[in-house]
Amino acid sequence: MTPVILLAAEKESAEVTDWAARAGWVVGLALFVALLYWLMREGWKWRGTLQGDLPELPAAPDEPGAVRLTMSGRYHGSTTAGQWLDRIVAHGLGARSRVELTLTDAGLDVVRPGATDFFIPAGALREAVLGKGIAGKVLTEGGLLVVTWAHGDKLIDSGFRSDRAAEHNEWVDAVNTMIDKTASNTETKTETEGAR
Repeated sequence: MTPVILLAAEKESAEVTDWAARAGWVVGLALFVALLYWLMREGWKWRGTLQGDLPELPAAPDEPGAVRLTMSGRYHGSTTAGQWLDRIVAHGLGARSRVELTLTDAGLDVVRPGATDFFIPAGALREAVLGKGIAGKVLTEGGLLVVTWAHGDKLIDSGFRSDRAAEHNEWVDAVNTMIDKTASNTETKTETEGAR
C-alpha cells in the first residue's frame, strides 16, 4: 500500500472528552427553545387581552329554520376584515379546528369539535368570497371560503376550507344570495315603516 492510504486507514476520530461542555450547550439550547415558546404563548394571551372588547359570540337559535347547505372541513381562523394577518384570538376565534358548517334561514352555524362553537346571524353576514390565505394559512387561489360578518362594531373575516373544495363556489353563491335577500327585506321594511 502507498503511504497515503496507510495514513488514512490509521486515522481515527478523536474521543469526546468534554461531556460537560456538550451537556451545557444542550441544556442552554433547550432553555432557549422553552423561552421562545413561553414568549409566543404570552403574546397570544396579550393579543386576547387587547381584543377583550369583542362581545361574546352568539349561540345558535333553538329554531334555526330550514337547512340550505352543510359542509365539513377545517376552520382556519378569523381576522379583522380586509387585514388577513390581523388574527382575532378572543373567545377562541384564533384556534384552528375541524368544523361543521350549516347555513340555515337564520344564519351560519359554526360547530367546532374541541373549540368554541359560534353562530353568525343572517343579518350579520356581509360577504362570502373565495380567497387564498388567512392568518398564517396560504392555499391555492380559491382554496379558502372567506365569510365576512359583523360582530359588535367590528367586521370579521372567517376562513373555512371544505373537505371537498368544489363546494366553495356553491357556498359563495348561497351566502351572497342570502345577504342580498336579507338586505332587500330590510329595505322593504324600512320603506314600509317610513310610509306610516
